[in-house]
Amino acid sequence: MSPAASTASKPAASKASAGKADLKVSTSPRPGSRLAVEIAVPGGRTQTSHDQALEKLSRSIKLPGFRKGKVPRAVLVQQLGPLRIRATALEDLVDSVFRDALQQAEIAAIGQPSVDGGFEALLERFEPGKDLSLTLELDVQPTPSLKSTKGLKAEAETVAYDAGRVDELIEQSRRQLAALVPVENRAAAAGDVAVINFKGTFSDTGEAISGGSADAMEVELEDGRMIPGFVEGIIGMKPGDSKTVACQFPEEYPQEDAAGRQASFEISLTELKGRELPALDDAFAQQASDKQTLAELRADLESRLKEDAERRNRSNRHDALLAALVEQLEVELPETLVQQEIVSLLEQTAGQLAQQGMDVKKLFTPQLIQSLRDTSRPEAEERLKRSLALQALAKAEQIELEAGEIEAKVKELSRGFSDSSRIDPDRLRQAVQEDLMRDKLLGWLESHATITETAAEAADAKATAGSDAKPKAKKSSSKKAATADA
Repeated sequence: MSPAASTASKPAASKASAGKADLKVSTSPRPGSRLAVEIAVPGGRTQTSHDQALEKLSRSIKLPGFRKGKVPRAVLVQQLGPLRIRATALEDLVDSVFRDALQQAEIAAIGQPSVDGGFEALLERFEPGKDLSLTLELDVQPTPSLKSTKGLKAEAETVAYDAGRVDELIEQSRRQLAALVPVENRAAAAGDVAVINFKGTFSDTGEAISGGSADAMEVELEDGRMIPGFVEGIIGMKPGDSKTVACQFPEEYPQEDAAGRQASFEISLTELKGRELPALDDAFAQQASDKQTLAELRADLESRLKEDAERRNRSNRHDALLAALVEQLEVELPETLVQQEIVSLLEQTAGQLAQQGMDVKKLFTPQLIQSLRDTSRPEAEERLKRSLALQALAKAEQIELEAGEIEAKVKELSRGFSDSSRIDPDRLRQAVQEDLMRDKLLGWLESHATITETAAEAADAKATAGSDAKPKAKKSSSKKAATADA
């Protein structure tokens, strides 16, 4: 419910100047964290607004035979028409009384108001010099509350440290650093690199596939590198062999005219290369990372994998706690805040695509933007609920930050900036404050809740764990390239 609900149907006390105190303002709550603001405007103010509109229009209009700003009132009315003048006067009046009413009634408004019944209907009733009553509807800051803050129960997945991942990551790095050597006396096998010429056509029409042909192209013979059937067709071929391979484009293939269609590719294998893996020794460790020995590399990977598992476990616990907290939340989400959160999500998506080198302006058509708005709404509402739930928790349990905590963190972060002059100190302090408060609230919540931990599916844990625990190559350009996909 809105914070102004307690003022429902009560005239608001005036705290404004005499020019503003002539308004009579009352409020009543509406669903969706909205508020109806009923305003009674005296005739003197409606007349003043009309006079000011005439003056403003006289300064902007140009008429032959008159200097700018010196057009007589009767001529101005004749040229513009009474309706346009009244509409201009009413627009300015609504804007000014809205701002004054917010201040007078101390309303925490967000977004722009709408005129109850519509502007056109209000314009029909508007007569300069006569009293005018109008009702504006607007979104207000919600006042979230929690049914309970302590004793919550949550269930979180745990990601266990897998010692086998150390060997897997080392092997990945060895493959990236492997030397490619020509292969002549055997057929192509998984893991090889094939140099091929190929030409593709659609099976149903026989037409050439756009972008479906190339000469002297290197193809890594690994799952997922090409469309299904392509790599499988090359395996078993020898240099000099040619064959036709049947494939099918996936249903979700980005090239719409190819999605789901069957195709055939004429493939000639011109050269085959195998990987010669480096020895698993200290020299490899120095090449693959900044460590001097293989033992140090293993220890570093083990440490980072454990840290990664703990980070994911902490994130899973926090997500579970927030979900449990949101279940206790009582709030009506204002549409204005929901739309702001949707825009924030779209901006994040656009930023990620831009970093991948995509032309966001061409990609984000009006149709796609509307589709993304619709699909982003559930996530936007969930993010908003989590934020409001934490706000309610801070208020209910009187959890606050000490000024010293914020300053210490700001100084710590500032020391890490190479050019502190480009950092907005106010935005940095705000971001630090938000992060510290979130951590503090989640810590409090974790100590006052019961969390049941369940083991994550092995495949999921393996797919996501260790993303930041790969061997880090030295800043040699060749080594960096060699381990970029490790």
